[in-house]
Amino acid sequence: GKGQMSCFARRDAPEPLISVIVVFHNMIREAPRTLYSLSRGYQRDCDGLAYEVVALDHGSSPALPADLVTACGPHFSYRYIDTDSCSPVDAINEAAGAARGRLVMINIDGARILSPGLLAGTARAAGLFDSPFVHTLGFHLGPGLQNETMLEGYNQEAEDRLLAQSRWREDGYRLFDISALAGSSAGGFLADLSESNCFALPRQAFLDMGGFHPGFQDVGGGFANLDIYRRAFETRGMVPVRLFREGPYHQ
Repeated sequence: GKGQMSCFARRDAPEPLISVIVVFHNMIREAPRTLYSLSRGYQRDCDGLAYEVVALDHGSSPALPADLVTACGPHFSYRYIDTDSCSPVDAINEAAGAARGRLVMINIDGARILSPGLLAGTARAAGLFDSPFVHTLGFHLGPGLQNETMLEGYNQEAEDRLLAQSRWREDGYRLFDISALAGSSAGGFLADLSESNCFALPRQAFLDMGGFHPGFQDVGGGFANLDIYRRAFETRGMVPVRLFREGPYHQ
């Protein structure tokens, strides 16, 4: 069921344009890289952009250290969700309701490193359209789809070496060189997608849609991400905007 939320946050910063909501569950290995990819030291062209990052620790055991999140900057906040639910949809909807940004950017799976122009691209879309649905293709780190490459010896150790050799922290666009399109994006940049693992839309539009459907209570939200992607395209007045040069990279 719905869990209780413990919050470590600063509320005295300027009102953000974008509230980034990212969900973690037992991702102590992956979380530091994901969080770094949302920092001002990594994201490009964000000097004048006010944004906040809300890290939802959805029942991790042990809990993700709060200072791992808040050390990334004053615009990062940490919320631990004390719950036995395997689905984060209720927690995401609650966090979106409490967020301060005009737009919410949703990352239902915190195991994904983001490319360095996602926030700036989203901000540009918000300047062009009143109600943009900004979305990206998805990528898997490694030589192919991870559900296939893991059967051929690709594992966490191999991925850690690959990331270290790429020096992605210096230039996040090097992630393109060590990744492959995810199954949901296999058709390529101009094809229809079944979902986006990093998308943004006006916060009020997200709330008016009812957020993620609460009926999706399977592990990780089940098909909730596919459902809301479809509903966003069906929402009257929503303008789809696809960022071609950006994306999330699954660790």
